[in-house]
Amino acid sequence: MYFLSMNRDCIMEKLVSLYEGKEARVSTFGIFSGFGYSEHRTFKRLVANNMDSFLKYGKVFEAQQNALNKKKGGQEKSYFLNEEQFMLLVAISKTTPESIELKMRIINEFMRMRTALAKMAVKAPDWQQVRKDGKEVYHQKVDIIKSFVEYATEQGSQSAKMYYTNLAKMENQALFLVEQKYPNLREVLNIKQLMQVATADQVVEKALQDGMDKKLPYKDIYQLAKERIIQFSSIIGKSQVIALLEQDAQLSLE
Repeated sequence: MYFLSMNRDCIMEKLVSLYEGKEARVSTFGIFSGFGYSEHRTFKRLVANNMDSFLKYGKVFEAQQNALNKKKGGQEKSYFLNEEQFMLLVAISKTTPESIELKMRIINEFMRMRTALAKMAVKAPDWQQVRKDGKEVYHQKVDIIKSFVEYATEQGSQSAKMYYTNLAKMENQALFLVEQKYPNLREVLNIKQLMQVATADQVVEKALQDGMDKKLPYKDIYQLAKERIIQFSSIIGKSQVIALLEQDAQLSLE
């Protein structure tokens, strides 16, 4: 999940973002002080006491967030509300002069996110085709990794299967700046990034094959792949990974 939490003076970059990279939601922990509540638990109780009404507008997610009070272990459970649930919260919560501007700001952010969703619906066909092409390249690389895993095992590696994960992490770290976790990073890359990672897959595939053809030690082959990816990254540069919907939402602010 991705939310830039606001402090007790309600200063933050963005209040509405994609929950687990999929749905626009706002965190109760991020807004409770701006709504005039001194404690998050009191604000959460407002939702909990009216949960049946909130559930009419969809599932209410609850998850851990970094807490301001470190004595609580550094994390605190927060509710993540969709647009309709947020509007219900506005209706039943107290109103202060300070909270009106904040509520309007969050409503506007939800509106921008809906606009971004609409834009994504138009862009989807091109993105889907590039993603499909990239999957074909990726599956070719996986076949080579499978051969490399067998190669490393024959040379005595006790954890050769970890190369499936290690090679993927190595590529991602070399190519992208990622500030949050995604179930599948490639599902949130833009078209340019998808094309870059597909090329990186081919670079890794070629390095592994070259190393095995030359009968190099498996550890040296991994380093060969890593060196070539770093060289490739030095040419194209690292890029920031921002979920597609968040990109469009940011553009709408300009």
